[in-house]
Amino acid sequence: MVTFSQGEYETAVFQAFKEVEVLVRYTGGYASTDLGVDLMRKAFNKDNGPLTDMSTPVSEREALAHLFAGAIGSYKNPSSHRHVKIDAEEAVEMIILASHLMSD
Repeated sequence: MVTFSQGEYETAVFQAFKEVEVLVRYTGGYASTDLGVDLMRKAFNKDNGPLTDMSTPVSEREALAHLFAGAIGSYKNPSSHRHVKIDAEEAVEMIILASHLMSD
């Protein structure tokens, strides 16, 4: 990521989680108007989410929905609304989480 190597950590984190959101929207078959935390809650809804693994226990399905919604709410949304100070180490950890979410 060029932004990361240029020290633009906030932008790099935002871009990583934007990719999570785009992938969830695409994979779940959602419209471009489906966004953020609400999108994650729909896509991973424990009862009928198209990205939910119904073979797992309900508590794990709920936990995964919370993980995706929490990640978008905590790491993508703040940069959408204000300047957020993120250092290199934090950015790496956040980007690794985004990468993990995209591989799930």
